[in-house]
Amino acid sequence: MESLSFLSINDHPLSITQAVKYLQASGKLSQFIGDILRQYVIEQEIQTRDDLDINPALTEQAVIDFRLKNQLTQPQTFQEWLQANGTDYETFHSSITLGFKLEKLKTVVTQTSIPEYFIERKIFLDRVVISRIIVESQELCEELRTQIEEGGNFEQLAREYSLTEDRIMNGMMGAISRGTMPDTLRAAIDVASSGQLVGPVELEGRYGLFRVEQFLPASVEDTQLQQALQNELFEKWLAEKIQKLTVKLQMG
Repeated sequence: MESLSFLSINDHPLSITQAVKYLQASGKLSQFIGDILRQYVIEQEIQTRDDLDINPALTEQAVIDFRLKNQLTQPQTFQEWLQANGTDYETFHSSITLGFKLEKLKTVVTQTSIPEYFIERKIFLDRVVISRIIVESQELCEELRTQIEEGGNFEQLAREYSLTEDRIMNGMMGAISRGTMPDTLRAAIDVASSGQLVGPVELEGRYGLFRVEQFLPASVEDTQLQQALQNELFEKWLAEKIQKLTVKLQMG
């Protein structure tokens, strides 16, 4: 392996073995191997499965779109771009097709699991927009609640009394995942309605008064969310495949 040079620096050839040693020294070798294994599994699947056929017209159109978008419509300009990027037309064309096959592979291996995975993850995907006032004592928290119920201004009281940094935003925390809330707070929020005050709720020795601004329930029909879940499931599937591989590092 020592004789194999795949890189030269100032005309000095660097062997694969030396490159691997550099990666070991920098702590990047495991990531490097991980990337190789990931690509290996993907390409093996794409080569051996018979359910990933792509219409050639799809690839041709993608190439045309790419050339139009990047102002590479002239053959000479496109050829120069290919050379500058260390590739040729055949390799470029194949990479486009590979991209489509990878997306189809993702769909094939995850589509039946997405509904169940969505239910499993729903507590983390559902979000609630809340504002809060955090104080040291339960008595003060109850007093502030009374003031608000009698017409006091939540935002003003948050700026004046809250101990957290979001007091400068009138106590507005923004959209919070239900799954990341402390159990006691989530239980109280779940039975509240928009605009309702919740609290006092004890959290790590302090007391919070919360106002529910808006519920943002996740939907499996959300295209962006579907894509995110598909990617997560695909990475899990890949990790399981990689775990089953027998890998030996041969240093010459």
